Amino acid sequence: MLATYPHHGRTFSFNPHEPLDISLPLAPGDGQVSCFWAEPVEFEVILVGDYVGSVAAGGSTNYKRVHVTPHGNGTHTECYGHISAAPEATLNRCLRRFLFVARLVSVQPRPQPNGDEVVMLADVRRELEGGSEAAVRPEALVLRTLPNHRAKRSRQYSGTNPTYLEPALADYLAQQHIEHLLLDLPSVDREEDGGELLAHHAFWQYPHATRQQATITELIFVPDAVEDGLYLLNLQITSLELDASPSKPVLYALGN
Repeated sequence: MLATYPHHGRTFSFNPHEPLDISLPLAPGDGQVSCFWAEPVEFEVILVGDYVGSVAAGGSTNYKRVHVTPHGNGTHTECYGHISAAPEATLNRCLRRFLFVARLVSVQPRPQPNGDEVVMLADVRRELEGGSEAAVRPEALVLRTLPNHRAKRSRQYSGTNPTYLEPALADYLAQQHIEHLLLDLPSVDREEDGGELLAHHAFWQYPHATRQQATITELIFVPDAVEDGLYLLNLQITSLELDASPSKPVLYALGN
């Protein structure tokens, strides 16, 4: 059975029984994706007196403590609080809607004279402004970089100077009212840029015209079988009062 979703005077259909999960799971060990020198995820069994929080170890229930660094372990979503000292700038307060019309595009980063690989404005703009989907104004952009190796699911990015975005692209997306940016990279900015974070500032238009409701989701993975086009995005987070949260973005293909 198809469901419908209204958007700017149009009604789209989608199948709620066919979700496309583009998040990477959080699991203990060194084989999980990580960046920015984050420690591996840990699940710690809680011990209280004679109680053992592990059924496998003889306990009545499983009861564990989780050690995770949202910005460095797995798929995560962040708000402008990532670059702001404002105490109210938490993702739980900024993200108040969870369903959005999204456009998935795939682009090849371009090598720069200094050896960096950068996703350029011209390439993304060409994709967004071309094709039949160009008539639909998306609220979110899902960016898949090429080539799309499965190694993205477990890559250790720290110290490798990963691909990042041209700051002009982040500004363009803000001007196009793209509220939510999702990408399969550790960051929209260079791993080490002297703290400038130009793409972060440009996307959130911080601090002069801050887009408080806008979010950036990093370290997603979009399988090759998922085609470029229009989707309904369900952006799921935990209710942490932090600038970032582990997240689970889920796509549903949209039809007329």
